[in-house]
Amino acid sequence: MAYRKFILIGIVLAIITGFVFGGILPEYAEKVSLLGEILLNLLMMIVVPLIIFSIINGITSLGNLRSVGRMGKRTIAYYLATTMLSVITGLILVNLIRPGEGISSGENHPEASYIIDAAAPQTVHLVSDRLGKERYGSKYRLVLADQGLQGRIVSSSSMRISVKQWEETDRERRAYLSRPDRSRVPVSIIDGSVTVTESRLKRQGTGISIGLPAPEGIMDRQERGLSGILEEILVGDKKTGREGLIPRNIFYAMVNMDFLALIFFAILFGIALSSLGDKGAAVNEIIAVINDAIHTIVEWIMLFVPFGIFGIISARIGAAGGFSGFLPELLGLGKYFATVVMGLSIHAFLVLPLILVLFGRRNPFRFMSGVVPALLNAFSTASSSATLPLTMEGVEAENGVSRRVSSFVLPIGATMNMDGTALYEAVAAMFIAQVYGVDLGGAAQVIIFLTATLAAIGAAGIPEAGLVTMVIVLNAVGLPLEGIGLLLTIDWLLDRFRTTVNVWGDAVGAGVIEALESK
Repeated sequence: MAYRKFILIGIVLAIITGFVFGGILPEYAEKVSLLGEILLNLLMMIVVPLIIFSIINGITSLGNLRSVGRMGKRTIAYYLATTMLSVITGLILVNLIRPGEGISSGENHPEASYIIDAAAPQTVHLVSDRLGKERYGSKYRLVLADQGLQGRIVSSSSMRISVKQWEETDRERRAYLSRPDRSRVPVSIIDGSVTVTESRLKRQGTGISIGLPAPEGIMDRQERGLSGILEEILVGDKKTGREGLIPRNIFYAMVNMDFLALIFFAILFGIALSSLGDKGAAVNEIIAVINDAIHTIVEWIMLFVPFGIFGIISARIGAAGGFSGFLPELLGLGKYFATVVMGLSIHAFLVLPLILVLFGRRNPFRFMSGVVPALLNAFSTASSSATLPLTMEGVEAENGVSRRVSSFVLPIGATMNMDGTALYEAVAAMFIAQVYGVDLGGAAQVIIFLTATLAAIGAAGIPEAGLVTMVIVLNAVGLPLEGIGLLLTIDWLLDRFRTTVNVWGDAVGAGVIEALESK
């Protein structure tokens, strides 16, 4: 349809203008985030009914249970194969390029004497030693070993280090309240009343160290291994309340958008309806009509996509500090960034198109052009789940994939197929090992291969889920979780690249399964 071309042009312009606006005027760019939030709400509003009714409709249209089993086996086999291929690609590249070499994980000076600046208590002057690295940025923290204090570094030179704020290294000893500027105020709670307290800072001492802080918010997953991944995939996570493949409460799974649980329920329901024969025919017709109505809503939402994408890109670049705040961090991790993007590009432009040609018998360039709006939306939102409505629209309307195939293959792919995430986790784990000077042999890399594959399957199709599952991969080979701190400043951008590859892999899967089923 003609309007799709205008939507595609609008999306491209939205991405370009969003980058420019957010990069040049970051203080104003964050104010247009409302547009992005509206788009995400619209997409997430429709994705739950889309998954449920699409899968049920797809299964009932297959006609018999043997067809369901055959398509299911092919779908799972395709997704596992492409995920494994992506991890292998990432491991080969990271071993050849070795992007972690030359990047500091910090340094330790246990005998160094220091003096705290009387006029600026957040500034430390070294007396008897000097730093081996000229500058440390905000990714690192300074620790005063003899005083039990730490602070995130603002600036540093060979003999002077400034931090944002001093905090206790043992956080259990003190509670903190957050200020509007995101700094934290230490407080004590005595007899139910809160009192602001300050750390007792000595003006001089001995012993400092510089290192990477453990990322907050994901440390609770550090005890999970392969068995923990399988358990969460099957029955969920009791700590977070996330439902697994087999849910306790399907309505709770809908509210929390636990897509594995929804897919499992929809498959069971569809199989049950198919087994009823003529008695289920009336219900099948109703579900088919509801499914058509949902796809009509998706077409309406697409009209707003360019405006929402402009809001998302502008606000995200603005939150990163614009070009001045983000580009130095990107340049500092340039080799790592290039390694990940190169691996994703090889998988997206060589591996997946070759699979599409050999098994799907389709022109990959023409097929990709049909799902460009979905790919651009995936890059903008960093969510394969939020992109699912556009992916289904693209493969069906532009590439002629039947709804019975797309409605079965794509929802499963949006949850299970994380080619880009798996590649990223393998590269990131090896990168962190290289930064810390840990030589991982063949056996350890096989563990990374297996763990990254499983962790990617267990990752939800939401922004930066791969960063959380990264903890599992690092624990599997005994690497320090603090290394994740190096990746945080540019992870939001890499997340968009890997999500785009995830969605492209889903779309290729629909084309491949369509060709195999047609035989």
